[in-house]
Amino acid sequence: MSHEFDYYVLLFFILAFAGWLWEVILYMFTEHAFINRGVYRGPYLPIYGVGGLSLCFLFRSFRKKPVRVFFLSALLCSVLEYLTSFFLERRFGVRWWDYSGHFLNISGRICLLGTVTFGLGGTALVCLFLPFYEKMYRRIPKKWRVALCLVFLLVFVIDAAYCATHPNMGDGISL
Repeated sequence: MSHEFDYYVLLFFILAFAGWLWEVILYMFTEHAFINRGVYRGPYLPIYGVGGLSLCFLFRSFRKKPVRVFFLSALLCSVLEYLTSFFLERRFGVRWWDYSGHFLNISGRICLLGTVTFGLGGTALVCLFLPFYEKMYRRIPKKWRVALCLVFLLVFVIDAAYCATHPNMGDGISL
């Protein structure tokens, strides 16, 4: 099933915001502080948007096979997290996360708990959230969808341009 460009832009930002929210809440419980996670200043983590869109493109046809989606999501998202960690460390000389103390980690970049969490999240995304999103997407008039996309993209491009030279490295963000 193919969709218009705005379908994917809005989905990217929903997933990037959901990832940001997940990590902010996680750090509220573990560090007892608000920490704006990620390289960017805005309330989004593009790695979640990219990962989620990848899952949608690659595994949508497996929607009725949640066990397969779980394992494929765990694998794909772990590879994405590993490569992103490697790239960010090479680019900025900083580690944004380190799982060295976690069970079955690889170079502190990924770990078993994260892999299982990605599998569960990917399964929820592909098998549960996407059908709901598609229904909600169709309810929004096209002009509003396009306007939202333009605003989100403009803010994101400005943020990305600024953070290319001034990444978010505040307290608790990088190690």
